[in-house]
Amino acid sequence: MRHCNAPMNGTPPLIHTPYPAPRRAGWVVYSVIVSILLFISVFANFIMFAVVVGPGGGETFHRNLRYQEVFVDGDERARDKIAVIDLVGVIMSEGDGRSGDGIAADIEDQLRQAVDDKHVKAIVLRINSPGGEVVASDNICEAVAGAREEKPVVANIDSVGASGAYYAAVGANHIIAHELAITGSIGVILQSYTFGDLMGKIGVHSYTFKSGKYKDVLNPTREPTEDEKALVQSLVLEVYEKFVGVVANERHMNVEELKAGLADGRIMSGRQAVESGFVDEVGYFGDAVAKAEELGKIKEHKVKVIRYVAPFSLRNVFQLFGKSEAPKIQVELGSSQFKLQSGKLYYLPAYLFQ
Repeated sequence: MRHCNAPMNGTPPLIHTPYPAPRRAGWVVYSVIVSILLFISVFANFIMFAVVVGPGGGETFHRNLRYQEVFVDGDERARDKIAVIDLVGVIMSEGDGRSGDGIAADIEDQLRQAVDDKHVKAIVLRINSPGGEVVASDNICEAVAGAREEKPVVANIDSVGASGAYYAAVGANHIIAHELAITGSIGVILQSYTFGDLMGKIGVHSYTFKSGKYKDVLNPTREPTEDEKALVQSLVLEVYEKFVGVVANERHMNVEELKAGLADGRIMSGRQAVESGFVDEVGYFGDAVAKAEELGKIKEHKVKVIRYVAPFSLRNVFQLFGKSEAPKIQVELGSSQFKLQSGKLYYLPAYLFQ
């Protein structure tokens, strides 16, 4: 008896076996392995760059850094250029620079790039800074004075250009300040705190072991001795003498008259600074550009004004990742606007942190 589904020729029926489902799990594992290997490769390259631009190799990398140019004003098709370099914020030797080394190093690098560029005919140092660390301010002044030997430099004081920032400005060929700007403040400050009585009240004691009697000068756990006060004051006055001497030399003033008069730490407006001989004229940023154009002997206003912007730096990325977010206890002493670091000398007006 023939089954209804049997073939007519008597051959056995074909059995259709379903195809096995594709093994997707294998592809997923393979993709994960490839992704992990790719991540390891990228991370290894980042580590390699970090070694190159980190401590020991970072200085060479940074000094070869080329800043990007951003068009500001003028004729964008012109070949002649006026380079604008911004000195903004508290002058520090490290930590706050846009390229990783601090403002002072940034300014020095930009000045060097402007001097090396044959199309840059003049430089405008646009200042909006209250001053800062003594050595960093001196380094900027030296760099500005060196640049003016190659190309004219015009300093433009905007809202504030006081103390260390004014120190930097005197290195330029010409100084223009806004009439309402705050400038001057020729002086040096070093500050320290003591909290010995507070420590005794809460049962905290400090023990210091030192090799000489001045080794722990400015120790915040005790009052300074008269000898220590005299020692620190002599250091402050020595740095002050340098500041006054530079201003007197650059502004063609009598140094003794300056010390007996306006170099007592006072701040002044841009208008008062012109009357005192600290600044050449009052004006705006456009006036500073026009003066740079004049000193650079640029004809028929065929010039483009550019400013420098730091390019992307892997070192900054690693510094960002390296910042610790660990909780800490902090006692606020004085204004939160700016904190003087104990033991550091500053060219800063006192109003900034009082």
